[in-house]
Amino acid sequence: MSHPRAFAILGPTASGKTRLALSVATVLPIEIISLDSALVYRDMNIGTAKPNAAELASVPHHLIDIISPMEAYSAADFVSDTLRLVGDIHARGRLPVIVGGTMMYYQALSQGLNTLPSANAGVRAQLAADKANIGLSGLYQRLLEVDPVTAARLSANDSQRIERALEIHAITGQAMSELLQAQNETNHIGFETVTFVLFQRTQLHHSIAERYDVMLQAGFVEEVQALQQQYPDLHADLPSMRCVGYRQVWDYLAGDTTFDEMRELGIIATRQLAKRQLTWLRKIAAAHAFDPYAHPDLLPHVLPLIRQHFEC
Repeated sequence: MSHPRAFAILGPTASGKTRLALSVATVLPIEIISLDSALVYRDMNIGTAKPNAAELASVPHHLIDIISPMEAYSAADFVSDTLRLVGDIHARGRLPVIVGGTMMYYQALSQGLNTLPSANAGVRAQLAADKANIGLSGLYQRLLEVDPVTAARLSANDSQRIERALEIHAITGQAMSELLQAQNETNHIGFETVTFVLFQRTQLHHSIAERYDVMLQAGFVEEVQALQQQYPDLHADLPSMRCVGYRQVWDYLAGDTTFDEMRELGIIATRQLAKRQLTWLRKIAAAHAFDPYAHPDLLPHVLPLIRQHFEC
């Protein structure tokens, strides 16, 4: 069975992903699905580097401005929305291109949601008692009976994984192998992925600092003040205010830092985000990876890949 196709452009913050996607839109009939956990929030425009009104009008965008800063949006929400959107976009005769850097969302979409239950202290205590009575070999024999697929791929001496598989069966009544199979089947999209992987970070760090200063000049502090007035119940521990930059401005407005300290902390937090994103990106088995600073104009490199993927 062939799955609907989508093309993904992934990269760290401030690396030029949106600019590339907008260039692609001048040539191909694409629609952009945002892979960004910050862009989902309404009224958070400056600090999220949200595309401006002209950019949003130039090509259809999705998963931008869909919830208030008081709400939460999960990886499961993203997967559900994106699976629906990919089908809808194809039905319109257009091409879905996923663009962003929230790697947890991408992992959930490409590898399936983690549906395995959390550890249960009571079940683990019982398994420890059982192991004391019947030994690890007895536990492995039990696993052979309830989940032969998992048992076959584990060493009979792998105590930790044997006990985890038995714990999952005790909690859910299902074999871990069955749960993992169902998890893998949540991916109904055929992917082609381009990643931005930087071989040195100096230019990215410069871009991050420059962009943060532009945000401050554009009224980032005033934006957070407006959010506090518009949403009286807004507080610093909500997911929206944990977005990079917003927490630093919040602390500044609370009098916890000076303006210069806020600026420096915001830049540092953004660099740390980029570092985490790059770590994720290097783990992705993407067929095509580019350094955007080594290739200032990526359109000639990426456009043929998109045409080939969609056979257009």
